[in-house]
Amino acid sequence: MQRPTVDNIGIWYDHLNNNGPTATVGGDDIGEEHRSLPDRRRTSLIYSKRSLHGQVAHDLGGRIMCGELAPGAVLPNEADLSASLRVSRTSLREAIKVLAAKGLVESRPKTGTRVRPRADWNVLDPDVLAWQFAAGPFARFIEDLFELRQMIEPQAAAMAARRAGPAEIERIEQAYLGMEEAGNDSDLWIDPDLRFHQAIIRATGNELLWPLGAIIETALATSFRLSSAQWDGPIHSLPLHWAIFDAIRKRDAAAAQAAMHRLLDGAADDVRRALADDRLKASKGSKARDRKAGVGNAA
Repeated sequence: MQRPTVDNIGIWYDHLNNNGPTATVGGDDIGEEHRSLPDRRRTSLIYSKRSLHGQVAHDLGGRIMCGELAPGAVLPNEADLSASLRVSRTSLREAIKVLAAKGLVESRPKTGTRVRPRADWNVLDPDVLAWQFAAGPFARFIEDLFELRQMIEPQAAAMAARRAGPAEIERIEQAYLGMEEAGNDSDLWIDPDLRFHQAIIRATGNELLWPLGAIIETALATSFRLSSAQWDGPIHSLPLHWAIFDAIRKRDAAAAQAAMHRLLDGAADDVRRALADDRLKASKGSKARDRKAGVGNAA
């Protein structure tokens, strides 16, 4: 049995293979998709169904994010592109509509479909976040991601301390207890960690903040993907999670805000160290290959 195709954030596409998507007769719906961070246990927050046009949108969106289809690039005409992807023109048109709604492409008569400038992209869209994460490069993306979290989550923790009711505090506590139970198992930890942060966002009572859960999810996926092999496990952050929860239940807004700042600073530092280690390893590998090939730098 062929192993399903998987992207870098654990979204599985088990109908895709080396030949690309295959058109279906009688509709695009081919079942539910599941993903998790990082091991596919969680239900997808991005695609509710593994529709064919959704898979085409994922494929093209990934190509745009990695620069294969750069801003200003014109996509192949409908007949050629649908043939290369082995999908119907209807599925392709629906996929283009998805990408257009996210600000990635625009279609005009006579000129065709063109990739829009990056400034026009809806970079906070959950799909776009996921495609960007899967495509890399990471350094600037991560800095922007954690900078945004630092702008939002400490204030959200303070708001939760002032506004959370018994039910909201219970949800935060249950998520904390899930992390405590997970111990140092990263795979078991990430789901309650995500629920912890999302429960705090919900406890603010501000509905405009609730969609930001996708940003938090992507940030957590980034953290675990890059740093899980290079740290002493997630449990080192448990005391700070407790400090945040304890401050919220005690209605101490300033303490909740400060603890969240410390938690995010530590998470960002973990990821920066992981990136630096990766760059160092890549540099050493390149130098070793150069020595083997007899290549050197002129002084």
